[in-house]
Amino acid sequence: MAMQKEYITVDEFERLVNQAENTDRRLELFNGEIIEKMPTMLHGVIVSLIIVALHNYFRNNPIAWVGPEVRFQLPEDRRSSLLPDLSVILKEGRTLLDYGSVPYMPDLAIEVQSPDQSDKFMQEKGALYLAKGSKMVWLVYPRQQLVEVLTPTERHLLTIDDTLVGGDVLPGFSVAIREVFP
Repeated sequence: MAMQKEYITVDEFERLVNQAENTDRRLELFNGEIIEKMPTMLHGVIVSLIIVALHNYFRNNPIAWVGPEVRFQLPEDRRSSLLPDLSVILKEGRTLLDYGSVPYMPDLAIEVQSPDQSDKFMQEKGALYLAKGSKMVWLVYPRQQLVEVLTPTERHLLTIDDTLVGGDVLPGFSVAIREVFP
């Protein structure tokens, strides 16, 4: 007999993450289900390599902020409080927040697959970002050395020989896929 999953609300989740024993844990709420992120060394290195590529772009194009593990929680969404591995927020019309969750989705959400995450989970998470307002999502698959680029209207699967571009979100940004994998 299959066990039914228990789903919680954002309010219950916020109480849980603010408990002393959970302050050092990377928890997020995805469609009412608590997910604990357990990044590996490879995961961290890939995130760092992407940050370097984005930083180099933003040095000459200061149009956005990039941040690791910034919490996003839409006020009307009572089932999700997301913590993308990396997020890019365009600066125009926005201020840099210093407290609490960001009340809108990142313009670009970047998720690097951990060993315990299925491809299906990654694609569902990418679809949620887009449904909630992100303009672009990069799903990075370390084992296959692939990057899946999602927009509201397109999906592209890039291999180690391709180039990742920023499209309308980051005009002129490009990095060889091989440069984001150690």
